Amino acid sequence: MDHSFPKEKITPKEAIQIQKELRDKIKIEPLKHPVKLVGGADVSMNLFSTHGFAGFVTLDYKTLHMIDHSVVRDKIGFPYIPGLLSFREIPMLLKAWDTLVQKPDVIVVDGVGIAHPRRLGIATHLGLILGIPTIGCAKSVLTGVYTEPDNVPGSISYLRDKLTGEVIGAAYRSKLNVKPIFISPGHMITLEESLEIIEACVIIHRLPEPTRLAHNTVNKYRIESMR
Repeated sequence: MDHSFPKEKITPKEAIQIQKELRDKIKIEPLKHPVKLVGGADVSMNLFSTHGFAGFVTLDYKTLHMIDHSVVRDKIGFPYIPGLLSFREIPMLLKAWDTLVQKPDVIVVDGVGIAHPRRLGIATHLGLILGIPTIGCAKSVLTGVYTEPDNVPGSISYLRDKLTGEVIGAAYRSKLNVKPIFISPGHMITLEESLEIIEACVIIHRLPEPTRLAHNTVNKYRIESMR
Protein backbone atom coordinates (compact mmCIF):
# COMPACT_ATOMS: atom_id res chain seq x y z
CA MET A 1 0.00 0.00 0.00
CA ASP A 2 1.35 3.39 -1.01
CA HIS A 3 -0.22 6.28 0.88
CA SER A 4 1.94 8.74 -1.04
CA PHE A 5 0.13 11.67 -2.58
CA PRO A 6 1.39 15.12 -3.56
CA LYS A 7 1.76 16.98 -0.27
CA GLU A 8 2.25 20.40 -1.79
CA LYS A 9 -0.21 22.17 -4.02
CA ILE A 10 0.18 21.17 -7.64
CA THR A 11 -1.08 22.70 -10.85
CA PRO A 12 -3.52 20.97 -13.20
CA LYS A 13 -0.67 20.54 -15.66
CA GLU A 14 1.41 18.76 -13.01
CA ALA A 15 -1.59 16.58 -12.09
CA ILE A 16 -1.97 15.45 -15.70
CA GLN A 17 1.73 14.57 -15.82
CA ILE A 18 1.33 12.47 -12.65
CA GLN A 19 -1.55 10.59 -14.29
CA LYS A 20 0.57 9.87 -17.35
CA GLU A 21 3.42 8.57 -15.19
CA LEU A 22 1.10 6.30 -13.17
CA ARG A 23 -0.60 4.79 -16.21
CA ASP A 24 1.99 2.02 -16.67
CA LYS A 25 1.41 0.84 -13.09
CA ILE A 26 -2.26 -0.02 -13.63
CA LYS A 27 -3.04 -3.75 -13.42
CA ILE A 28 -6.23 -4.99 -15.05
CA GLU A 29 -5.97 -8.59 -13.90
CA PRO A 30 -8.08 -11.28 -12.18
CA LEU A 31 -8.72 -11.00 -8.46
CA LYS A 32 -6.21 -12.87 -6.36
CA HIS A 33 -8.60 -13.60 -3.47
CA PRO A 34 -12.34 -14.26 -3.05
CA VAL A 35 -14.40 -11.24 -2.07
CA LYS A 36 -15.84 -11.43 1.44
CA LEU A 37 -16.17 -7.72 2.19
CA VAL A 38 -17.07 -5.10 -0.40
CA GLY A 39 -16.58 -1.39 0.17
CA GLY A 40 -18.07 1.78 -1.18
CA ALA A 41 -16.47 5.22 -1.37
CA ASP A 42 -18.03 8.63 -1.93
CA VAL A 43 -17.38 12.33 -1.36
CA SER A 44 -19.95 15.05 -0.70
CA MET A 45 -19.42 18.81 -0.84
CA ASN A 46 -21.65 21.84 -0.46
CA LEU A 47 -21.59 24.22 -3.42
CA PHE A 48 -18.79 26.79 -3.04
CA SER A 49 -17.70 25.22 0.25
CA THR A 50 -14.01 25.11 1.20
CA HIS A 51 -14.52 21.80 3.01
CA GLY A 52 -15.97 18.45 2.03
CA PHE A 53 -16.92 15.09 3.51
CA ALA A 54 -15.43 11.79 2.40
CA GLY A 55 -16.23 8.31 3.56
CA PHE A 56 -16.23 4.57 3.15
CA VAL A 57 -18.69 1.83 3.99
CA THR A 58 -17.83 -1.83 4.34
CA LEU A 59 -20.50 -4.42 3.58
CA ASP A 60 -20.69 -8.17 3.96
CA TYR A 61 -20.58 -9.32 0.32
CA LYS A 62 -23.17 -12.09 0.83
CA THR A 63 -25.77 -10.14 2.78
CA LEU A 64 -24.82 -6.57 1.75
CA HIS A 65 -25.31 -5.51 5.36
CA MET A 66 -23.13 -2.61 6.46
CA ILE A 67 -20.59 -3.68 9.08
CA ASP A 68 -18.43 -0.58 9.27
CA HIS A 69 -18.17 2.98 8.02
CA SER A 70 -16.00 6.05 8.37
CA VAL A 71 -16.52 9.69 7.42
CA VAL A 72 -14.16 12.65 7.72
CA ARG A 73 -14.49 16.37 7.08
CA ASP A 74 -11.50 18.02 5.50
CA LYS A 75 -10.39 21.06 3.52
CA ILE A 76 -10.70 20.94 -0.27
CA GLY A 77 -7.28 21.56 -1.73
CA PHE A 78 -7.77 21.27 -5.49
CA PRO A 79 -10.25 22.88 -7.92
CA TYR A 80 -13.00 20.99 -9.70
CA ILE A 81 -11.60 20.01 -13.09
CA PRO A 82 -13.13 17.15 -15.13
CA GLY A 83 -10.57 14.36 -15.47
CA LEU A 84 -8.66 15.42 -12.34
CA LEU A 85 -11.25 14.47 -9.73
CA SER A 86 -8.85 12.24 -7.81
CA PHE A 87 -6.62 15.18 -6.87
CA ARG A 88 -9.61 16.89 -5.30
CA GLU A 89 -11.14 13.92 -3.48
CA ILE A 90 -8.48 11.31 -2.70
CA PRO A 91 -6.70 13.30 0.04
CA MET A 92 -9.96 13.28 2.00
CA LEU A 93 -10.66 9.64 1.19
CA LEU A 94 -7.24 8.58 2.50
CA LYS A 95 -8.01 10.14 5.86
CA ALA A 96 -11.34 8.32 5.97
CA TRP A 97 -9.61 5.08 4.98
CA ASP A 98 -7.21 5.37 7.92
CA THR A 99 -10.14 5.45 10.36
CA LEU A 100 -12.00 2.52 8.76
CA VAL A 101 -11.52 -0.56 10.95
CA GLN A 102 -13.02 -3.27 8.73
CA LYS A 103 -11.17 -2.89 5.45
CA PRO A 104 -12.95 -4.31 2.35
CA ASP A 105 -11.44 -6.71 -0.18
CA VAL A 106 -12.60 -4.55 -3.09
CA ILE A 107 -13.88 -0.97 -3.26
CA VAL A 108 -16.62 0.37 -5.53
CA VAL A 109 -15.93 4.06 -6.11
CA ASP A 110 -18.42 6.71 -7.20
CA GLY A 111 -16.50 7.69 -10.33
CA VAL A 112 -14.59 6.12 -13.19
CA GLY A 113 -11.73 3.68 -13.33
CA ILE A 114 -9.88 3.26 -16.63
CA ALA A 115 -12.81 4.84 -18.53
CA HIS A 116 -10.80 8.04 -18.46
CA PRO A 117 -8.85 9.96 -21.13
CA ARG A 118 -5.55 8.93 -19.49
CA ARG A 119 -6.97 5.70 -17.99
CA LEU A 120 -6.54 7.12 -14.50
CA GLY A 121 -9.92 7.93 -13.03
CA ILE A 122 -10.44 8.26 -9.29
CA ALA A 123 -11.13 4.52 -8.82
CA THR A 124 -7.86 3.61 -10.55
CA HIS A 125 -5.85 6.25 -8.72
CA LEU A 126 -7.26 5.17 -5.35
CA GLY A 127 -6.55 1.52 -6.12
CA LEU A 128 -2.94 2.30 -7.00
CA ILE A 129 -2.43 4.18 -3.74
CA LEU A 130 -4.15 1.64 -1.48
CA GLY A 131 -2.92 -1.42 -3.34
CA ILE A 132 -6.31 -3.15 -3.42
CA PRO A 133 -8.85 -3.90 -6.17
CA THR A 134 -11.16 -1.06 -7.13
CA ILE A 135 -14.14 -0.61 -9.45
CA GLY A 136 -15.40 2.61 -10.99
CA CYS A 137 -19.18 3.02 -10.93
CA ALA A 138 -20.22 6.30 -12.57
CA LYS A 139 -23.62 7.79 -13.34
CA SER A 140 -22.40 9.38 -16.57
CA VAL A 141 -19.69 8.95 -19.20
CA LEU A 142 -16.42 10.86 -18.95
CA THR A 143 -14.97 9.49 -22.17
CA GLY A 144 -15.79 6.75 -24.67
CA VAL A 145 -18.67 5.73 -26.91
CA TYR A 146 -21.33 3.04 -26.51
CA THR A 147 -24.69 1.93 -27.80
CA GLU A 148 -27.65 1.99 -25.47
CA PRO A 149 -28.00 -1.40 -23.71
CA ASP A 150 -31.32 -3.23 -24.02
CA ASN A 151 -34.01 -2.13 -21.58
CA VAL A 152 -33.64 -5.36 -19.62
CA PRO A 153 -32.02 -5.58 -16.17
CA GLY A 154 -28.50 -6.93 -16.52
CA SER A 155 -28.03 -5.83 -20.14
CA ILE A 156 -24.65 -4.36 -21.01
CA SER A 157 -23.06 -2.48 -23.88
CA TYR A 158 -19.31 -2.08 -23.99
CA LEU A 159 -17.81 1.38 -23.60
CA ARG A 160 -15.01 1.89 -26.10
CA ASP A 161 -12.31 4.45 -26.73
CA LYS A 162 -13.52 6.62 -29.61
CA LEU A 163 -10.18 6.52 -31.43
CA THR A 164 -8.76 3.06 -30.75
CA GLY A 165 -11.88 0.98 -30.13
CA GLU A 166 -10.34 -0.36 -26.91
CA VAL A 167 -12.92 -1.61 -24.40
CA ILE A 168 -12.60 0.61 -21.33
CA GLY A 169 -15.83 -0.23 -19.51
CA ALA A 170 -19.49 -1.03 -19.95
CA ALA A 171 -22.87 0.63 -19.79
CA TYR A 172 -24.91 -1.54 -17.42
CA ARG A 173 -28.72 -1.48 -17.18
CA SER A 174 -29.25 -2.26 -13.53
CA LYS A 175 -33.05 -1.91 -13.54
CA LEU A 176 -35.95 -1.70 -15.97
CA ASN A 177 -36.65 1.77 -17.37
CA VAL A 178 -33.67 3.49 -15.73
CA LYS A 179 -30.58 5.08 -17.23
CA PRO A 180 -27.55 2.79 -17.38
CA ILE A 181 -24.64 3.12 -14.99
CA PHE A 182 -21.09 2.98 -16.28
CA ILE A 183 -18.74 0.36 -14.91
CA SER A 184 -15.00 0.28 -15.45
CA PRO A 185 -12.25 -1.64 -13.69
CA GLY A 186 -10.03 0.50 -11.53
CA HIS A 187 -7.04 -1.59 -10.53
CA MET A 188 -6.26 -5.27 -9.82
CA ILE A 189 -9.56 -6.53 -11.26
CA THR A 190 -11.05 -7.30 -14.67
CA LEU A 191 -14.07 -5.72 -16.32
CA GLU A 192 -15.92 -9.06 -16.19
CA GLU A 193 -15.29 -9.38 -12.44
CA SER A 194 -16.29 -5.75 -11.94
CA LEU A 195 -19.63 -6.36 -13.67
CA GLU A 196 -20.19 -9.55 -11.68
CA ILE A 197 -19.67 -7.72 -8.38
CA ILE A 198 -21.87 -4.79 -9.39
CA GLU A 199 -24.65 -7.14 -10.44
CA ALA A 200 -24.43 -8.95 -7.08
CA CYS A 201 -24.64 -5.60 -5.27
CA VAL A 202 -27.76 -4.29 -7.02
CA ILE A 203 -30.92 -4.96 -5.02
CA ILE A 204 -33.86 -2.62 -5.63
CA HIS A 205 -32.11 0.59 -6.60
CA ARG A 206 -30.39 1.75 -9.78
CA LEU A 207 -27.07 2.08 -7.96
CA PRO A 208 -25.24 -0.81 -6.28
CA GLU A 209 -25.41 -0.90 -2.49
CA PRO A 210 -21.74 0.00 -1.80
CA THR A 211 -21.86 3.40 -3.51
CA ARG A 212 -25.49 4.04 -2.62
CA LEU A 213 -24.86 3.48 1.07
CA ALA A 214 -21.57 5.38 0.95
CA HIS A 215 -23.40 8.33 -0.60
CA ASN A 216 -26.18 8.22 2.00
CA THR A 217 -23.73 7.88 4.88
CA VAL A 218 -21.49 10.74 3.81
CA ASN A 219 -24.46 12.98 3.03
CA LYS A 220 -25.93 12.29 6.47
CA TYR A 221 -22.78 13.63 8.11
CA ARG A 222 -22.69 16.63 5.78
CA ILE A 223 -26.31 17.55 6.49
CA GLU A 224 -25.90 17.09 10.23
CA SER A 225 -22.90 19.42 10.19
CA MET A 226 -25.11 22.19 8.81
CA ARG A 227 -27.56 22.10 11.71
